[in-house]
Amino acid sequence: MRPFPQLRGSEHRILNWLDSCCTSAAHIHQIQAQLILQSLHSNTTIAHRFIAACKPLGLLPSALLLFTQLRKPHVFICNSLIRAFSHSHSPHDSVFVYAHMHKNSILPNNFTFPFLLKSLSELKDLRQGQCVHTHITKLGHLNDIYVQNSLLSIYASCGCMGSCHQAFNEMPQKDVVSWTVLIAGNRSAGRHDDALIAFEQMQYAGVVPNRVTMVNALSTCSKCGALEMGVWIHDFIRRSGWELDVILGTSLVNMYGNCGRIEEGMDVFKNMKEKNVFTWNALIKGLALAKSGNEAVRWFSRMEHEGIEADEVTFLGVLCACSHSGLVQMGRRIFSSLIVGKYGFLPNFKHYACMIDLLVRAGRLQEAFIIITKLPFEPTKAMWGAFVAGSRTHGELELSEFATRKLVELEPENGAHYVLLSNLYAEMGRRSDVESMKRLMKETEMKKDQGCGAIEFEYERNVYELLAA
Repeated sequence: MRPFPQLRGSEHRILNWLDSCCTSAAHIHQIQAQLILQSLHSNTTIAHRFIAACKPLGLLPSALLLFTQLRKPHVFICNSLIRAFSHSHSPHDSVFVYAHMHKNSILPNNFTFPFLLKSLSELKDLRQGQCVHTHITKLGHLNDIYVQNSLLSIYASCGCMGSCHQAFNEMPQKDVVSWTVLIAGNRSAGRHDDALIAFEQMQYAGVVPNRVTMVNALSTCSKCGALEMGVWIHDFIRRSGWELDVILGTSLVNMYGNCGRIEEGMDVFKNMKEKNVFTWNALIKGLALAKSGNEAVRWFSRMEHEGIEADEVTFLGVLCACSHSGLVQMGRRIFSSLIVGKYGFLPNFKHYACMIDLLVRAGRLQEAFIIITKLPFEPTKAMWGAFVAGSRTHGELELSEFATRKLVELEPENGAHYVLLSNLYAEMGRRSDVESMKRLMKETEMKKDQGCGAIEFEYERNVYELLAA
């Protein structure tokens, strides 16, 4: 480390050092000592620069310790700390600074709340968010649109969409951020219809969406199969002359793939200048959903050839593609490469579920049974469900009974499993077991909500939904 120059009492020199010479913890600590000795840490300009110098070095706790020693630091210093911590891995320290302000009667201003609320959104701390909302109202900062948008964000991040909608409706003016937060919050909460309604209302209000809006709207279309809206968004992007960056392009590929229009998704993919692993995964998943297993494998091979490092989601898509297209040998080869750690990670329960599904669809029930009984973890509902559906399809009722009993052990309160078990006994001519099962269901007041066909469809869908997870 090069020697740090001798510090002088000049504020100007300290500012210069903070801007150009502060590159290590030793420098920070030397400047910190000089600030204390010369009582300069109450100077707002120096404080702001010192906090900014601490952040990239991971030394914000030093700044916090320094400035909370002041009896009553200026609100600008507190805001600088709250902002810095809101962008760090310690957002809870923003809340600590705000509590310090409250304790020492330091009046917050409209610049305090957006970054404080950002930290609370990261922490998903609804209770504290509601308290801060009350403070904002009492202090008269509720008409600031940046504060209002931050309030929307805290409620949305906590899944409290009732409060989010209420706060949104009470806003006299709404900008693109307001609408985007509302759309994204509804999407994250699984309220897809509300998200798309908000997106349409945004158009009627004359607010022009931005890229973040469109990514969230496309994600919603992808989840609920709203192809018409997705196509409209794509047309809007083209009419507006937007370049397809990697995030927006990937969202389009994903939307088309999930809505069963993989050809359009392929066109988007080919026209993208930049692609990442998420883009490739969206394409492979779309091909898997379209049951184009050979195409999915071909694009996976091309992905490897172009040097894109595949991740766990990539292999989930490829294995599901092999399963839906009956590519047993290819699926075995890919799964074996995961088992030996060729790609730097071992298969997880989703990969095993896909492999079991592949084998039972192809009638390789014994092979699937060996895998499921030798798993490095407990078999999941999706695995046993796939095994039930496959073994029954291929007439192996004893294996289907065994797997259904495993489902009963996993979910003893689920009446659907007992219905299927009863139907299996009936097919096997075991009338006494059928009657016993009916008595058990009656005694435990289990409801027979679904028909047998619906139950088997549910088991098959478990593996299918791994792609959408």
